[in-house]
Amino acid sequence: MSSFQRAREALGNRLREMRLDAHLTGRRLASEAGWPPSKISKIEAGRQTPSDTDVTTWARICDREQLVPELVASLRSLEQQYVEFRRMFRTGLPSRQRSIGEIESKTELTRNFEPCFVPGLLQTAEYARYRFAEGDPDESERGVPKSEAELEEAIAARMDRQRVLHRGDKRFHFVMTEAVLRYQVCPPDVMTGQVGHLISMTTLPTIRVGIIPFGAPLSVGPLHGFYLYDNKLAIVELFTAVLNISQSDELAAYERVFGHLANAAAYGNDARTILTRTLGQYQEAHHTTAGE
Repeated sequence: MSSFQRAREALGNRLREMRLDAHLTGRRLASEAGWPPSKISKIEAGRQTPSDTDVTTWARICDREQLVPELVASLRSLEQQYVEFRRMFRTGLPSRQRSIGEIESKTELTRNFEPCFVPGLLQTAEYARYRFAEGDPDESERGVPKSEAELEEAIAARMDRQRVLHRGDKRFHFVMTEAVLRYQVCPPDVMTGQVGHLISMTTLPTIRVGIIPFGAPLSVGPLHGFYLYDNKLAIVELFTAVLNISQSDELAAYERVFGHLANAAAYGNDARTILTRTLGQYQEAHHTTAGE
């Protein structure tokens, strides 16, 4: 069970105890709040996260309004563990980039596994442009720049983050699948520049770049990407939200998974061989397209 789910269940149990202390049935509480009865059972069982208004209403009906600040604080702590992109990006994509940059500047060892995309710290500006602009601003759950100015600011913020790669007091370990190099998330000319950039990044003394080749035996599946910041924080991006994990047992699990994936990766000259082969194929595809 994740730390987020444990926290949500703990909050649900607290609200249930308040209801029972007030001698209210779930149906009575729902009726007075104007909610469907199922909402009460879902919140108490930890299957639904209540809002500020929900916990305030709950406390009022149970005659425990003095507990509202404490309940809201618990909810805030919960929300920090599971953050929806729509809420996160209300302040814009550039703000998110700067927030991640602050974490990276305070971290000695940053580890990152990616099964689909080039890690943000290793992206070229043009690759980042396609990643940020992906999707429809009115439909995307992940946050899409609302203007060209915001897009340019987000790209600049990501490029600024990359300065940390050249700090001698930092270490970075990136692992990605070979599929990252093959997915056509950008035009061939952009991928050509990106793969060439990765080749040069493999020579930096502060970082290790590992590529898991097609056909490599895996002891764990590459289910999703994640970041590990020292042994203090793991960040996992889902389709609609981000998980911020700080529980020691969960961090240990992610460290084990990263270790298994890292052990399956090729490094140094072997990694550059994969990258160089891929670069040649993109260059050929680009020349073919340009000649049509």
